[in-house]
Amino acid sequence: MHDLNAVQKLLEPLFPGLMGIRLTELTPERVVAQMTVRPDLCTAGGILHGGAYMAFADTLGAVGTLMNMAAGKRTTTTDSSTKFIAGARVGTVVTGECVPLHRGRTTMVWNTTIRNAEQKLCAIVTQTQLLLDAAP
Repeated sequence: MHDLNAVQKLLEPLFPGLMGIRLTELTPERVVAQMTVRPDLCTAGGILHGGAYMAFADTLGAVGTLMNMAAGKRTTTTDSSTKFIAGARVGTVVTGECVPLHRGRTTMVWNTTIRNAEQKLCAIVTQTQLLLDAAP
């Protein structure tokens, strides 16, 4: 399950697919994706909603963990911290880049930066993913 197209297909029927997240690069060391800032993902002022930033980053960290975890495992987010820095306007595209800070046996920590169409830093998200045994 390390093929970009296969992982994208996995995301399509889920919340990330609903948000329109499109993976563009997928390796164990880096996950990159884009998302169009649609009106339904915005605040009343036409700026990407904070929760959309967080869900975008959470998806990238989970995908990064998927790329690194052993067979027979599953993952869940246990902690996430977001720093909002700038906005992204409706009709533009944001790009998220997610890299590992720690890849252990039981937890992984990921750092995601999200930039707007002008490449201005909009948000930094650090999250911890717990590795669990897959359900029987």
